Amino acid sequence: MADDGSTLWLPTNAEGTAQITLKAKGCVAETAQQELQRAWTGAPVTLQLKRDKTLGDEGFRIATTDKSITITAYRPAGLLYGAYHLLREGAADVVDAPAIPLRMMNHWDNLDGTVERGYAGSSLWKWDATTPADETRYAYYARALASVGINYTVVNNVNASPKILSAEYLAHVKRLADIMRPYNVRIMLSVNFASPMALGNLPTADPTDAAVQQWWRDKAKEIYKAIPDFGGFLVKANSEGQPGPCDYDRTHAEGANILADAVAPYGGLILWRAFVYSPSDADRAKQAYLEFKPLDGEFRDNVIIQIKNGPIDFQPREPYSALFTALKKTDMAAELQVTQEYTGHSNHLCYLATQWQEFFQQVDYKSLRAIAGVANVGDTINYTGHTFGQANWYAYGRMAWCPELQPEQIAREWLTQTFGKKLAEAPQAMDALTEMMMISWSSVVDYMMPLGLHHIFAWGHHYGPEPWCEIDGARPDWLPTYYHQADAKGLGFNRSTTGSDAVSQYPAELAAKWNDINTCPDELLLWFHHAPWTHKMQSGRTLWHELCHRYQTGMEGVQQMQRLWTSAKPYIDCERYALVTDALNTQARDARWWKDACLLYFQQFAALPFPDELEPPVHTLEYLKTINLGITNYECPRQEWLNKLR
Repeated sequence: MADDGSTLWLPTNAEGTAQITLKAKGCVAETAQQELQRAWTGAPVTLQLKRDKTLGDEGFRIATTDKSITITAYRPAGLLYGAYHLLREGAADVVDAPAIPLRMMNHWDNLDGTVERGYAGSSLWKWDATTPADETRYAYYARALASVGINYTVVNNVNASPKILSAEYLAHVKRLADIMRPYNVRIMLSVNFASPMALGNLPTADPTDAAVQQWWRDKAKEIYKAIPDFGGFLVKANSEGQPGPCDYDRTHAEGANILADAVAPYGGLILWRAFVYSPSDADRAKQAYLEFKPLDGEFRDNVIIQIKNGPIDFQPREPYSALFTALKKTDMAAELQVTQEYTGHSNHLCYLATQWQEFFQQVDYKSLRAIAGVANVGDTINYTGHTFGQANWYAYGRMAWCPELQPEQIAREWLTQTFGKKLAEAPQAMDALTEMMMISWSSVVDYMMPLGLHHIFAWGHHYGPEPWCEIDGARPDWLPTYYHQADAKGLGFNRSTTGSDAVSQYPAELAAKWNDINTCPDELLLWFHHAPWTHKMQSGRTLWHELCHRYQTGMEGVQQMQRLWTSAKPYIDCERYALVTDALNTQARDARWWKDACLLYFQQFAALPFPDELEPPVHTLEYLKTINLGITNYECPRQEWLNKLR
């Protein structure tokens, strides 16, 4: 049967036959009962609350016998998550609780309906009052969040319009909060730091100004009166032109703390982003550390510093941001990108759980109070554009709940729930699709930016290669040449102690390893070193030969993904099979485009021949430089543009 993907991984056409007894009150507990009544076909289930604080606010215990199952929790949220666990994994004794308290989705949705870095249609929220709200889809979205343990959602862009705090838009936010509450999902809002000026007609947004402080207190009171469980504010300040406390010679701590004081009486939180950088000759990778490390310990207890996983900007591979090991007295959140701004938009299959696993191998998740995923959700019928984009949404939630989960286990869970019994009972096909997902991220890294290369994408939309990009008047740190620094001597950004010294922001033992060109892992070599073209890599190849090898390997990885997908055809519905096949064809063509463009460009500097085993480029560098897809930040390239690459 064909499937349009609109049901995600959730049970469909299921007829629960089990008796479900609820011994608890409240909308969240009732949702747990309803979910089991919808789909559970096993033994009778009792849902009950018990004064067992060891389970925490969201943990649960499942006890099973031959004749019955009991789900016990301290709070109703635990009953809900226990119900989803039972539906996902079946009856077995287990005690479980989330590893990270706040597990958030961050939407970069604008009030005009566009989604910044969104590749799955327009905003799901339909902010325009003339557009009918689809409350059924809002509830389905919240149900999807709850099924993987996500408990907060920020519904608007971090590049926030002050209008979101106006009465008109707060009414819509209240409606969303009411719909999501039964799924234990709390609403938060991104806010513009200059909102007191835009909405309150104040002459300043200086955080030390008494009138500004009062404006934020009044606004918080207004919001919490309508939405008592409102989560708080997410703030992007003094970054990429956004206003902030530094405009008034105040610190990030001073700016965050006045907002924290405004929401504190209601239990609210402030998520303050550490994504800051300014136009300068300094190393952009160092700035967040330089601005926030001196402020460690100066933030209120209800402020959480939200830090991107890497020090630049969601690149296919980065070392972790040094702030994660630098801040000792400040609560932190890790920000991951689920939407694929830098990994092929919704055209490329890139299973990101393997990337996140690498991050959690470097950063202790126990040091995190929160985790945020930049959403890949839009109003397209399957929510994410690419069928396998759903897997990243699913995997993000599962790893936010338990960062120790293995990507392969999560992939198998998602495949089983998404494609159903027919695939689940075909071991060879299941193995093939699991392998396809597991090799996808490393393939993307290799055919885009291997060995620590970064930010050599096309201008603006970040789709496709443009290592040669030069824009008159553009900031240096928005241009690829700032990062790859290719010349006749070699390739890469020198962040060692002889360069920008960004390496010294990391713990001493790790810094020493990365600082030495002979001990730095190949995967990060060009991140930390300007390596000679003839430098001997750990593989025994020279840098130039290894670079060619990685681009070739990445392209061949996508070809292997195509073969694995084809082998599973008998077990996939025809509609989704065709959609994924088309996307993989696009991805294969894009991988060749990346390989040819980057190697032809870098060869100009290396002045070395291609190795014999490299598949020769199809086009000339001159031709590849003429490709202009003509898309914006809010669009995903479609087939008619990609035909230029044929």
